Amino acid sequence: MAEEVAEAAADAADAPARKRGGKGPILGLIAALLLGAGGFFATYTGLLALPVGNVAPAHRQAPRPDPLGPVSFMPLGDVVISLGARARARHLEMAAELEVAPDHESEVILLKPRILDVVNTYLRAVELSDLEDPAALPRIRGQLLRRIQIVTGEGRVRDLLITRFVLS
Repeated sequence: MAEEVAEAAADAADAPARKRGGKGPILGLIAALLLGAGGFFATYTGLLALPVGNVAPAHRQAPRPDPLGPVSFMPLGDVVISLGARARARHLEMAAELEVAPDHESEVILLKPRILDVVNTYLRAVELSDLEDPAALPRIRGQLLRRIQIVTGEGRVRDLLITRFVLS
């Protein structure tokens, strides 16, 4: 048995030394670099579009906003509401402006007493806790606008802008 081991060792020494594959990793590295450079070039020049959302091309200008159409504002005047004896504040003072379609301005001016009546009636019906809540103002504004639009008719009053809302 010792002779067989000695012969195997002699055969291994006589055989030429095998080189391990040094070309494979180098070729893989070169291929990866070439593919990476090609992918970069394709996306940079726009040959290959990536699905990354709404990316506008750099050469396109931003859209211009629409020109402001004709606008007319009508002051509603000061509205003072007595809040009652149990309230911490005694009065609600409100001032507002109506954004009106210019061709309907004269019609809305004629309806101003009805508009003020609707505003007074609604504000008197609102709970005191709602008036004191700062987050309630958008809801109150929306309610008032809808009631005013019902009184004036559709398309005449575009918006209600509250310029003052003070509990005193």
